Amino acid sequence: MRLVHLDLKGAAPRVSYLEQLFPLLSQLGANGLLIEYEDMFPYKGDLEILRSPYAYSEEDIERIQQLAELHKLEVVPLVQTFGHVEFILKHERYQHLREVERFPNSFNPHAPDTVVLLKSILAQVMEKHRRSSWIHIGADEVFHLGEGLDSKNWMSRNKGDPGAIFLKHIKEVLSFVAGQPWGRRALMWDDMLRKISAGALRGSGIAELVSPVVWFYAPDFEVEQIGPLLTKYAESGFGAVWFASAFKGTTGPAQSRPPLSHHLRNHLSWLRVLEALPRLAPLRFQGIVLTGWQRYDHYSVLCELLPVGIPSLAICLQTLANGGFTEETKRKVLDTLGFQSLQLEQSTCEGRGGFPGAEIYHMVEQVRGHLKESVLKVLEEESAIKGWFSPYHRKRQFGNPRNMESFGSKVLKLHEEWESFVGELRAQLDRVYFPDAVEEWMEENVNPYLDQLRDLVRDYR
Repeated sequence: MRLVHLDLKGAAPRVSYLEQLFPLLSQLGANGLLIEYEDMFPYKGDLEILRSPYAYSEEDIERIQQLAELHKLEVVPLVQTFGHVEFILKHERYQHLREVERFPNSFNPHAPDTVVLLKSILAQVMEKHRRSSWIHIGADEVFHLGEGLDSKNWMSRNKGDPGAIFLKHIKEVLSFVAGQPWGRRALMWDDMLRKISAGALRGSGIAELVSPVVWFYAPDFEVEQIGPLLTKYAESGFGAVWFASAFKGTTGPAQSRPPLSHHLRNHLSWLRVLEALPRLAPLRFQGIVLTGWQRYDHYSVLCELLPVGIPSLAICLQTLANGGFTEETKRKVLDTLGFQSLQLEQSTCEGRGGFPGAEIYHMVEQVRGHLKESVLKVLEEESAIKGWFSPYHRKRQFGNPRNMESFGSKVLKLHEEWESFVGELRAQLDRVYFPDAVEEWMEENVNPYLDQLRDLVRDYR
């Protein structure tokens, strides 16, 4: 299977955009979706506090699944069950469930209410995904595990370590999933398993309940880096394995455009691992997740927007579907996306583009390439402004009209052009995203520069 990851913990798209996107994903070679809802799921009852103000409705969740089914995309919901649960533990009601009191990252697995809460969350998500054969329980990056007082006491009493705590909690979560009436197979990220011995893994019994998803996002990694992990997982009793690559969201928390060559090389590395798998370990390969992170965590800024990541996703999906990136693969990507050419090293695509969100792709490129540069050029290189309209002059409303007229029309024209452009950009973003995401993206990427120009124009007038 080739699952495209939809990370909804930031800039979750409107369902109307997904309706346009799913046929494209199918056409490019995807046959499934890993949907990480986080606070976008319509939790009910006591869990309603977890919902974003713009969370999908129950009808939206049903519609997403219908659209996926229509385009032969299997939906795999992802629920974080140990780490990366800031969206839960930030709430005062659940602060007592933190592993370390001052950090909202990870659950205290010893608090009885932790598993009670998780069962309630999992039950609601699974109940709304009865068509799904799989569920992903997250479980990556459980920061500060073993540092809480309850964990220290447990390790002292049981002569244990953080690995033993991890396995005990995960086994309880997996047993609950396995006991549900809809018969789901479980997946989990593998990074926390890497530090645990094969003997401990085998003894825990989790291998009968879950398949590890081995993630590695570096552009050029060697088969030898993955081989020992796969051997260990086979020795631990796992029968099958998944891999996870990345098409965006792994090259910097504030990245605005995915580096195409970087992500292509990551997928070419995974193809080499796949080819070598039979000699590395007796594991059944079940699928690969193309991750597209939208935030590094609940508190970080947005990284590359989904429409901006579509060219990278298209290259990566087609590379996996065709076993490499040939001229023919490149031509298919260009034809499907409506581009004339693409430059991998420069991460640029030439042509109008005919894919959902192409306007946003181009407009973000404009912001990225020209906004900051054009504003700073006026503020820092225009000698008349530096000489006769400095912050000192502006603060005291003191200036010679003769000198001010020499730059005024130029500044007003630049301001008018950018305000017009930004108005259109906001309209395009509004079609794809909810107001909170639009506001956040504008504040992070546009306002720091445009506000300087706005202030200059205000003082000039």
